[in-house]
Order: sequence, then structure tokens, then C-alpha cells
Amino acid sequence: MIEQRALKILEFHKVREQVAAFCTNSIGKQAIEELVPETDYDTVVELLEEMDEGLAILRVKGNVPLGGIFDVRPHARRSQIGGMLSPMELMEIASTIRASRILRNFIEDIESENTIEIPHFIERKEQMPVLTALQHEINDCIDDNGTVLDSASPALRSIRQSLRSEESKVRQKLESLTRGANATKMLSDAIITIRNDRFVIPVKQEYRSHYGGIVHDQSASGQTLFIEPDAVIQSNNEVQRLKVKEKAEIERILSELTLRVQEVGHEIFVLVQLLGEMDVILAKGKYGQANKCTMPKMNKEGYTRLVRARHPLLPIEDAVANTIEFGRDVTAIVITGPNTGGKTVTLKTVGLCTIMAQCGLPVPALDGSELAVFEQIFADIGDEQSIEQSLSTFSSHMVNIVDILSKFNEKSLILFDELGAGTDPQEGAALAIAILDETVDRGARVMATSHYPELKAYGYNRPSVVNASVEFDIETLSPTYRLLIGVPGRSNAFEISKRLGLSSNVIDHAKSFTGTDRHEVESMIASLEESRLRSEREADEAHLLLEDAQKIRAELEERLRIYDEKKENLEKKAKDKARKIVDDAKKEAETIIAELRKMKENAALSVKEHELIDAKKRLDNAAPIDNNKVLQKAVAARERKQNLQVGDEVKVLSYGQKGTLLQKAGNEWVVQIGILKMKLPESDLEYVKPEKEQATRPMMNVKNRNSVVKLELDLRGERYEEALIRTEKYLDDALLANYPRVSIIHGKGTGALRQGIQNFLKNHKRVKSYRYGEAGEGGFGVTVVELK
Repeated sequence: MIEQRALKILEFHKVREQVAAFCTNSIGKQAIEELVPETDYDTVVELLEEMDEGLAILRVKGNVPLGGIFDVRPHARRSQIGGMLSPMELMEIASTIRASRILRNFIEDIESENTIEIPHFIERKEQMPVLTALQHEINDCIDDNGTVLDSASPALRSIRQSLRSEESKVRQKLESLTRGANATKMLSDAIITIRNDRFVIPVKQEYRSHYGGIVHDQSASGQTLFIEPDAVIQSNNEVQRLKVKEKAEIERILSELTLRVQEVGHEIFVLVQLLGEMDVILAKGKYGQANKCTMPKMNKEGYTRLVRARHPLLPIEDAVANTIEFGRDVTAIVITGPNTGGKTVTLKTVGLCTIMAQCGLPVPALDGSELAVFEQIFADIGDEQSIEQSLSTFSSHMVNIVDILSKFNEKSLILFDELGAGTDPQEGAALAIAILDETVDRGARVMATSHYPELKAYGYNRPSVVNASVEFDIETLSPTYRLLIGVPGRSNAFEISKRLGLSSNVIDHAKSFTGTDRHEVESMIASLEESRLRSEREADEAHLLLEDAQKIRAELEERLRIYDEKKENLEKKAKDKARKIVDDAKKEAETIIAELRKMKENAALSVKEHELIDAKKRLDNAAPIDNNKVLQKAVAARERKQNLQVGDEVKVLSYGQKGTLLQKAGNEWVVQIGILKMKLPESDLEYVKPEKEQATRPMMNVKNRNSVVKLELDLRGERYEEALIRTEKYLDDALLANYPRVSIIHGKGTGALRQGIQNFLKNHKRVKSYRYGEAGEGGFGVTVVELK
């Protein structure tokens, strides 16, 4: 167990006071006040894990229901030795049981949510006794103000009803006296009051005999007597008898409830203990939240690494954070330098953080901190001059150091402040070195401060010791309180004197007494300080760059993940849509094929030509449209500058049909598609080059069904067989375009082509009639066909 002396020197009691302020009941506060560091590694780790669970609950839930808890252990103990509990004590027991039930439900809710792991809280919840029946029994008899209820028993209800009735009778009789004809003259005041638990009226001294009865009291002047008149003595007697019965019944009820408490006395002790433990754990977590503390990792090897640690008792905004590491290759740190630089604060920071961790408290340092579990912590800090023992400062320190040297081992942390101070500098420095050698050689972890220049080279001659100093700003003539590991403290007396205006001649004369070696050491220290500061700045910059890079990487990884998810979803939707389009196309094609087969079976019947043409067109349109290709063509058309003119033949990309440009309307074109006229944007139009007339390949002039159908067909120069084929195709297109009348130009010539065309028209079932053209239509060189 760690000695109380070290806890007192390091002011651990102030830390306990700060933590206790976060407790919600006296049970937890008492436990915190008795808090001492544990020396068993497994116990310390368990305490920190419990505290971390409390922190997790506070982060997720914000608060924990711990109201209404009282330390009812003295009540339970008194019930066990035969004492009767008061109504208020019973009420506190019921309130504590009720609070435990609420807390149990709270923990069970967290357990069912499965958002955080809290095995230690769950374990305590399962150990909590269930005393709900006792709570209900007490609440049925006693209210929250500690008053025994009428409903506590039928007998008590009956007694109190009678008591209220008798008291009402007494009041009525006395009120009749106070309202009497002579009342204002005989009474000091027309009121009813109580003396000796009996109802009385204030009567003037001279009218005492008028009311008779018993005098229970008088005023300070003796002029007023408080008299119980003869008329209410019997009623008052009855009230007193009922009050005695009421008291007896209440005592009986309280005795029964006390007996019930006695039966579960052990369970109450266990319940209070568990509630107090959970309050302590949560108070530690609240303290950690309020002071920006973290849970350190613990080890058995004596290794300490505090990342930007602050002194626990200094305000957060004032404390300077330092990173301190030692305990493996380096087992001792010697901090040198002038006074008031923060050396002692550094010692206390390490000592307090170690004690706090061994108590299961979070430490004021950043994540990544690590501390050791020590069996003993020794501290020799401060001026302990003792007048009573006639000891000087040096003697007082040496008494303490002798005691430390007789007790410490390799599992000890020793903190020396101003080691060897208070005596001759040379002897003090020699003693300091010898004491440090003794503690380091025996394996203890040591931190020491000193202002002796001899100790500045101490760390360079011993591999397990490192020098350190506290930074001093020459410009402001004040310490920065930043710890510099690896750099011994430098005397700044000459620089400070110069800044303060001391003559250069005096300073140079003083330097002549210090010697060459001293100059070289000071120069070396200055160089080390400069190198250290430069390294720290570069390390800070590198750390910031690394954090930025990690942040950017995390953002990019998150964006890539979201992109991949969206890509997969879009691909799935596209495949599903494509599959649906193909399925719909297959169904449409199957329907059309079935209709064509039915037409074939009914060939003997009259099948209209447009039905066959329409079925074929539906079959062509059943194929899924490649929207990507249409979109690509549309984009290409927008990117390609087109010099469109009236009369040009174009393809409408959104419909897949051809048309002719009639006129331009702003940014749109009026397009003739068959018999339809539509306004379309130029981006939806694609210029189509006109097909060239070729004698060797006349079939190239035959337009497909999707081309624009003209009102006349020019067959001049065509051979007879090819002319008939073109005529048949042209009539089909004209019928699809719903033209009522078309013209076929065959020329006059020998008349053979004209005769063949008219014979073909005569046998065509969709030709209503035909005639030669009028004089203005081409005469005998043209046949005008009426379609049906």
C-alpha cells in the first residue's frame, strides 16, 4: 500500500475533492474520500475498465438516473439490533430501493440495445437484490414527507376519523365561546390555540372565573390566561385518549415495517454497497469528461509515457502540456535549471497521474499515454523545515531521503525535488549524485530536480539517465514551462542581467571568473536547445501534415466507397430495367407472331392490307431501343454544328423517324413527318444526305418505310419489272401515310409502261379508282390513283 505521506505531499486529497463533487449521494462521496491507489496490476486494470464503461455510458446516454439514493446502512443496522425505525428512515429505505430498480432498468435497456459493452455494470446489476415488495409495503404506509398514512391500517383510519370528529366538536364549542356577547370584552383575542396538547382560549386575568376550567399557561405580562373551559374538558380528554391510541397504532405499524427491514438487512447492505460503487465509477467518468482526461494503458515494467500531460490541479486554460517518457532504457530524468521554471510542477504531474491511474481515475493527457503500476511511490518535495524538531531544511530533507532509501525497490517511483539543496553547493551536488546513483542502480524509476551545475553533465555519463530542463524565454524574462527532454538547464543569469540593463563591462568581468569549461558547456547547452526546438517544430509540422493526409485519405476512401455503392446500385437498376424491356419486347413479339399465325390460318377470309403492314411495323418496334446509342447520337448532334436549311431531310433522334424541314421557329424547327408537323429542337435532329440517282443501281432510289412518302412516284426511264416493284412498294407507303390520292408519272412514250401500270392498278385491292391526269397534272403521262 502506498504511504499517505506521498499522497499528502502530492496533494492527492485535492484531486479526491474534485472527483467527489461529481458524486450524487453521500455513499459515493465517502468512498471517494477514502480512495487510495491500488498496487495490484489486475485490480488497477479492472478499475480503469470500469471507469471507461462509465465514460461510454455518459457519452451515449448523457446522464444516469442516480437520484433518490440514501446511505441507509445505519438504518438497517439499527433494525438488526432491535431499534424501531422512524417514518423518515423507512421512507429513505423505500426511496433507495426504488432508485435501484430504476437504475437496474436503465442498465437492462443499454444491454438490450447492444450499442456499448458494459460487462462490469451488468455484473453489478445482476448482484443487486430485488426488494420491490418491501418498497411497496413502506410506500403503502408512509408518504414522501415521512408521514404515516391513514391507509396504513384499518385501525389507524378508524382512530383518526374519531380523532378528527372529537377535535371538531371541541373547536365548535370553543368557537361558540369566542363569538359570545361578552367575548370581545373578556378575551384578549377571539382565537383558539393549543397549550399542553389541549385546546384553550386566551382570557383576560380579571375574567378568569367567568369561564372556569383549567389554566394551562399565561402570557409574559400575566394579563392573559390560556384556559381550558369546563365545557370542553371531557372532549379534550377524549381527544388525548384517541391520540394515545393513534400513537400506539403508529408504533405497531412502524415495528412491523422495521421487522421487514431487519429480515432483508443483509440485502440492503449489499444494495447500498453496489449503488455506491456505481456512483463512484460514474463520478470518475464525469471528472474525466469535465477535465478532458483519457484512460491510460497500464504496464508492469515501470514504463511511463504521458502524451501532453497537464497538472491535474491547474486550470485547463493555464496548464502547459508536456510529453514525458522514461522507464525502459532510460530509468531516470534529471531536470536542471533556475527556480520558478516549472520543475516541481513536472514532478507532481508525473506523481499525481500515476496515483490517479492506480485509483482507476482517468489522467489529464492525450490518448496513447501509458503508465506503470508501482508498489511504492515516494516523494521528497517542498520546504519541510521543522522548528519543533530543530531541523533545518537540509536536515528535514535528509531524514525523508534516508527513509526512502531504506524502503524503495525496483518497483518504486521516486520523486526528488531540489536534491541536495540547503547545504554547501559542492557537498550538496556530490550527495545528489550519490543518491541518484543508489536509486538508479537498484532499479527504481526516478525523477529529480536540481539547480546544481554539476548535475548538468550527470546524464551524459550514465546510459540509463537523461537530462532535461524547463524552457526559459530570454525575450520575456519568464519561463514557458515547456519540458525539454535531453537538454540540461542553462543558466540565464548573464542574459537576464543584460536584458535588465546591467553594464556589458560588469557582465564580461563576471564571465572571466566562470572559466573556459563553463563557457563551452553553456554553448553546448544553447546549441542543444536550438536543435531541440527546431526538431520539435519540424515534428509538429510533420504531425500536422500527417493528420491532414490521413484525413484526406479517409475522405477519399469514404467517397470511393459511396461511389462503388452507387455504381453497383445503378448497374443493378440498369440490368433490371434492361431485363424488363427485353421481356416486354419478347412478349410483344410473341403476341404479334400469334396474330400473324391466326391471319395465316384465316387466309380464306378477307385480311386488310393495312393490318399486315401494321403488324410488321409493331414487330419491328418490339425490339428494345438502345437508349445509350440514341443519347450518344443526340450528344454528338449537339456537339456537331449543323447548317440545316429549309427542305433538308433529317432524322428525328428521339423518334427514329425521318422528316423534312419546313421552317425555323426560333431555336426550333418545324418538321414534316408523314402527315404530322412537329416543332423540335435542333439538338434532336440529324442531317440526312439525299440519296443519289444511279442508273446502274436503280433500287437505291427505293425509299424504305421510314422515309418521307412523296405525293408522286416518278417511273420515267424505269424498266417494266422494276417499275412494278417500285409501284407496289410506293402504294404500301402511301397507304401507311394515309394518303387519299397519289400520282404515278410514267411518261407517254410507247404506252407500254403506262398500260402495265394501269393493269397492275386494276387488280390492286386497295386502289379505289385511277384516271389520267388533267392538263395541269401532266395529261396522259400521269396516272392519278384514288386509294381506299
